[in-house]
Amino acid sequence: MRRFDFYSLRLFVAVAEESSLTKAAERTHLSLAAVSKRMSDMENSFGAALLYRQAKGVTLTPAGYTMLHHARILLRNLEQLQADISEYSSGVKGHVRIQANASATIEYLPQSLTLFKQAFPEVKIDLEERPSADIVRSVREGTADIGIYAGHVDAEELQVFRYRQDRLVLVTQAAHPLAGRASVRFEDTLDYEHICFQQDTALHARLQNSAIDLDRSLRVRIQLRSFEAICRMIDAGMGIGILPHHAIQHNLPQLNLATIAFDEPWAQRELSLCVRSKDALSVIARQMVDHLLKA
Repeated sequence: MRRFDFYSLRLFVAVAEESSLTKAAERTHLSLAAVSKRMSDMENSFGAALLYRQAKGVTLTPAGYTMLHHARILLRNLEQLQADISEYSSGVKGHVRIQANASATIEYLPQSLTLFKQAFPEVKIDLEERPSADIVRSVREGTADIGIYAGHVDAEELQVFRYRQDRLVLVTQAAHPLAGRASVRFEDTLDYEHICFQQDTALHARLQNSAIDLDRSLRVRIQLRSFEAICRMIDAGMGIGILPHHAIQHNLPQLNLATIAFDEPWAQRELSLCVRSKDALSVIARQMVDHLLKA
């Protein structure tokens, strides 16, 4: 059997999870031809077919399922080795990779990470803001150590902890027709244009799906990537918004806005923290998990 590399194993896992060479190529930022050749080389190397190639994608052969099982174990062990050794690298006594949604990044993590950095000044912390679905996938694939996400995202095979609770509120101009109400239902907002987060966020998906459940459409006027920008657009009279209360509190005194209680069962949101396996994390990453859950 010829030699193969861990990069090819990562590509194979991507192909298996996407059930498509094309989608795996997009996910890994490679050409379709390059991914296809890697898969063919692996099959030739092992002397067994790993994929059934079909018009609408690929499925795993029995040998492919065996390969997927062992590939995940090997990649997990490699990542654990890298995490453990990284703590002995000169100048850095550990490295923690965190991905979080916008709410956690803006509202909760700045103070928590500052305190952690004060206690462990030589630890390198990478923080990236991502949509919730991408966060869970990154933790599952091992490209993030810790993920913080909102919404009902499938986190199967991961360890999940309750991180924070937040609630959604309706935000309007102070003079808006809905501003005088004690509370509103989602249906009450659908006659007005909304200023929303972009489409790849869990909150946007929740609003769209809830509108569909009511056999209505969500009238989206503008999509933005920051809570402050959304609040400023609402203040300018461009529309209304449904936003996490904690994340917008610091914007309220500066702008002429009203917040109205949102009377929906899904207005109370859970933020969750996920890892692949807390016991398999590096020592410093486990300390980060404990720190975030205590904060």
